[in-house]
Amino acid sequence: MSEKIGFMQGRLSEIVDDKIQAFPWLEWENEFYLAQKINLGIMEWTLDQERLCENPLITEVGRSKIKKLCAQNRVIIQSLTGDCFMQAPFWKAKNRVKETLKEEFIRVCNACRCLNINLVIVPLVDNGRLENQNQQITLVEFLLEHQKFLQEKNIKILFESDFGPQELGRFIAQFPKENFGINYDIGNSAALGFDPSDEFLVYGDRVLNVHVKDRLLDGGTVALGQGNANFESVFFELAKIKYKGNYILQTARADDGKHASVLELYHSMTTRWLKNAKITFDVPIFNDN
Repeated sequence: MSEKIGFMQGRLSEIVDDKIQAFPWLEWENEFYLAQKINLGIMEWTLDQERLCENPLITEVGRSKIKKLCAQNRVIIQSLTGDCFMQAPFWKAKNRVKETLKEEFIRVCNACRCLNINLVIVPLVDNGRLENQNQQITLVEFLLEHQKFLQEKNIKILFESDFGPQELGRFIAQFPKENFGINYDIGNSAALGFDPSDEFLVYGDRVLNVHVKDRLLDGGTVALGQGNANFESVFFELAKIKYKGNYILQTARADDGKHASVLELYHSMTTRWLKNAKITFDVPIFNDN
């Protein structure tokens, strides 16, 4: 189970511009070495709109370096969080800007294919939030038009959303299971006050990636176990649906700058929740009647 636990790129680097998450330009190569040292074999790539075309994922030279670093440090990259799509959503743009952003979306998918990254996360939160029907139509139509392309590239688009359970269930039902799913963010759901059992009842079978994070109700990210996330309930629901995907530590940053140490702690905590959930789920429940 613990071999399915990974980390969000940047969590092993110094904080960039006071942001909890950003591509670590100065330290991205060293993160592979640090991940190997603390036995984290899965990294989720993060991509910003700023300097998008310079990101090593996008360039041929950069991808060659990424492949080499993965091999040297026994790290795999199976998913990408497209913060660039949230920062500059094509479904909110107009005219030529919209077309350029759509072209960039396709370019990112092509780059992911070159590295065998098959999960591309589209955050429909914050600036990427769907605010009206027209924006939703623009997004849905574009993605469905490119379904064949996604199939050929072996890419699955995962949505991270602030929709309530029923609304998200209706939204994801518009997309075929073969190439579309949900990235379940534990902390975001906790901040919105959602009940995990309600969420998984509606769309549990569409969850293909999990972000492990804790947040306060109506508040920001905090250390694991210090917020409103009900980890026992979430991991039980995941065990119940026999979830086989990754658990990506998208956790709070270390106050003392010891980012590797705090990730080791969070890895241990997540491993424990996973084991407890499996034990709980595997124990038969007897009815006295």
